[in-house]
Amino acid sequence: MHSYAALMTFVLLIKYIKIMSEIKNKVAELNQMILEGKALEAFEKFYHNDIVMQENGGEPTIGKDANRKREEEFFGNITEFRGAQVHNISVGENCSAVEWSFDYTHKEWGERNYRQVCVQDWKDGQIVSERFYYGQ
Repeated sequence: MHSYAALMTFVLLIKYIKIMSEIKNKVAELNQMILEGKALEAFEKFYHNDIVMQENGGEPTIGKDANRKREEEFFGNITEFRGAQVHNISVGENCSAVEWSFDYTHKEWGERNYRQVCVQDWKDGQIVSERFYYGQ
C-alpha cells in the first residue's frame, strides 16, 4: 500500500510538471508575439471565448468579443511605440504571471512609461482570466 501511495504521488507530480511546462511554453510564445507587434494575433490564439479581463480594481470586461474590441481600441490609439520588455515570468498550476515594462504614447493618455504585472488563469490551453496591476 505504501508503494501505491508513492506511485500516485509521483504520477500527480509528473502531471503537474507537464501542465506547468505547457503553460510556460505558451506564455513564452504569447510574450514573443506581443514583442513582435502581433498582440491581436496572440489574443486570437491564446485567449478563451469566455475570457474575463480586468485593469487594476476596475470593472471586468467579459467575453472575447468585448475584450477584442477593447484591445483593438487600445492598440489603435497608440501613436508611438518605444518599447516593451518582459522582466519576470512565474508559472504555477493553471496560472501564470508576467512582469512587463512598456513605453509608448497614447492618443488619449499621452506618454506612458510603466511596469505592469499581468496574472493569467488558464483552462484547456487558453487564458480564461487576466488581471493587470500597475500604478497610475
